[in-house]
Amino acid sequence: MSLEVIVFLVALALAFDFMNGFHDAANSIATIVSTGAMRPQHAVLWAAFFNFVAFLVFGVAVATTVGKGIVDPAVVDHRVVFGALCGAIAWNVITWYYGIPSSSSHALIGGLAGAAVTKGGVSTLIAAGFLKTAAAIVLSPAVGFLLGAALVVAVSWLMFRVAARRVDRWFRVLQYVSAAFYSLGHGGNDAQKTMGIIWMLLIAGQVVGSADPLPLWVVLACQAAMGLGTLFGGWRIVKTMGMRITKLRPVGGFCASASGAVTLFIATWLGIPVSTTHTITGSIVGVGSVRTLSAVRWGVAGNIVWAWIFTIPCSAFFAGIAWWLGERYL
Repeated sequence: MSLEVIVFLVALALAFDFMNGFHDAANSIATIVSTGAMRPQHAVLWAAFFNFVAFLVFGVAVATTVGKGIVDPAVVDHRVVFGALCGAIAWNVITWYYGIPSSSSHALIGGLAGAAVTKGGVSTLIAAGFLKTAAAIVLSPAVGFLLGAALVVAVSWLMFRVAARRVDRWFRVLQYVSAAFYSLGHGGNDAQKTMGIIWMLLIAGQVVGSADPLPLWVVLACQAAMGLGTLFGGWRIVKTMGMRITKLRPVGGFCASASGAVTLFIATWLGIPVSTTHTITGSIVGVGSVRTLSAVRWGVAGNIVWAWIFTIPCSAFFAGIAWWLGERYL
């Protein structure tokens, strides 16, 4: 594998990381913007900063899972990495264009699996890592839903005798804290997935050994790309996440982002690559459903679920085509 190819694929991976931040910016800022607690321009700056500094809080357990625990490292070469990134980028562009909050994380996992299977068959997948990631598709929104609902109930009991106007004023301020923690969790989990892809590429290109630690420049580059992507985040998905699923007040916005942050922190420390999109969507639905089931626009939520179902197979399909093209021209 030539140095030029490695440099090109590292740049492509960072482009995906930027797009991940761009695509998922809504996850970090939708609740705080839709409740009016912060202006969009200020919210993306707030989220981007905490996206970047996340590496100071978390290790690289998620990067290790992606880089060494999803597909057999022996099958990985520059064409597999190229296919994985192209498949994920293609699905991200499609879902961003239509304003669908799909998972960049699972698009990347699907792309990696699709390229590897196209090259070497199903046996190239490492069952434990792939199934753990697939299970998170169900578990992360479920945990977000339960925590969001529970937190709303707890806050409602605590604030039962406090005037609604005062509660709103307090929670507008507290949303700054919950949004910061959510952005930390987002940067900690999502940026590590790109770190894992680059790590995999560097090992395949014999730039680093399989037992060597993840280079610091990879960590900093991925966190910076993620933060910049968030800075230029996509407003289309903010509308879906913060306005179309359910109507949020500051209390609900705080509970949604706080419960999402807790879920992401736990998953990142366990080394599980989860979807920040799935997590925050589950949290928002949980918060809305506590008031009344009719407060949630279930048709919108159902469309999002369909996007989740199709993310891995569609990104895998695009990745297989990209691997085939890479086999002939790269």
